[in-house]
Amino acid sequence: MNLAEKFRDQIWGVFTDADMWMNVLLAGLRILAIFVITRVIIKVVSNVIDRSMVRETRGKMLGDNRRFSTVGGLLKNVVTFVCNFVMIMLILSEFHFDLGPLLAGAGVIGLAIGFGAQSLVKDVITGFFIIFEDQFAVGDVIQTGTYKGTVEMIGLRTTRLLSNTGEVHIIPNGTIINVTNYSLANALAVVDVPVKIERGLQSTLSLIGDALKGIEERNPNVIAYPNILGIQSMNTSEYVIRVAANCLPNARDNAERQI
Repeated sequence: MNLAEKFRDQIWGVFTDADMWMNVLLAGLRILAIFVITRVIIKVVSNVIDRSMVRETRGKMLGDNRRFSTVGGLLKNVVTFVCNFVMIMLILSEFHFDLGPLLAGAGVIGLAIGFGAQSLVKDVITGFFIIFEDQFAVGDVIQTGTYKGTVEMIGLRTTRLLSNTGEVHIIPNGTIINVTNYSLANALAVVDVPVKIERGLQSTLSLIGDALKGIEERNPNVIAYPNILGIQSMNTSEYVIRVAANCLPNARDNAERQI
């Protein structure tokens, strides 16, 4: 028997090996089942996340809708990545790959990437918790560190603030440690009125009271008629009368100017 006949017999043996083809068929069915189950799991979990986000955003403001939309998209991306990774590992195991060295190599590469992108990972994680915990939303006036302004954009990596004087501050989320949000509650406008010592106290209080009448109608930022608290301080030439008024969030400066 020559070499060509031996090769032909080997090829024929492969194509007529019923056990091998049965194993191939079973492996193919298992791979197909793994793929279908993975897609079903991703679809079901994504639908659950979408329904949860719709339930949470019902009746919410636009800023909340954007927050929940961002969180929902991030969660779905994480679920898709994890499920696809597990699916690939299971499919490779069907082809009898040794997954130990592969996982070890992936771990080393992931560790190297993690060391090289620590700040990026920190920014993303911090941004996720800022959005998830609703620390602030688009349109809020906040202060973090030396930066104060209106939130124009909240991303997973950076937050963009617009200051009162027009500067745009782009802040990495990982550097946001302490945040003061001026938009969550009503503000208190406080004005100190200096008065010459020669003027009588009662006439001064009456004059200030008359001047403040109807201020809540003239300025919608002032919620109610201000409180005239009385003398705050005094010296040999003047005394200071303090006036306080509840006003809308982010309207303290406007209310103080009106007073």
